[in-house]
Amino acid sequence: MHAYLFLFLLLVISLIAKNQSLLIASALLIVLKAAGLEAKWFEMMQKNGVHWGVTVITIAVLVPIATGAIGFKDLGAALKSPYAWIALTAGILVALIAKNGIVLLAEDPHITTALVFGTILAVALFNGVAVGPLIGAGIAYYAMKVFQSFQ
Repeated sequence: MHAYLFLFLLLVISLIAKNQSLLIASALLIVLKAAGLEAKWFEMMQKNGVHWGVTVITIAVLVPIATGAIGFKDLGAALKSPYAWIALTAGILVALIAKNGIVLLAEDPHITTALVFGTILAVALFNGVAVGPLIGAGIAYYAMKVFQSFQ
């Protein structure tokens, strides 16, 4: 019963915050749970969902290449800009941070609750954008390592 209450709370928060991703996710989980399909789907989604999500995001990022909107000429021109080098470096750093986010979520899955709650608060209260728990987990991973080094 607590799971339903929590999911309905997330559903209401997603409506208030106008967060479509959270709305779809919480609604889907409520429907699967109500239909008695959680035993069949939840473990698989928990195990593979992050990888599926990363794949979908990667596809979305690659679509301009597939459509021809971005080509080698554009890449070469972009790399002449100092801002492009800053963006390239930021992309590398974010990918490396997210990699450790996956490690943290695998080693300490309960941390997901705090990450999701933090994301919900940022979206609902500060008009933030939900970029997903991987970056948050990666940042948390490094912050925890820094914290541990002072203990």
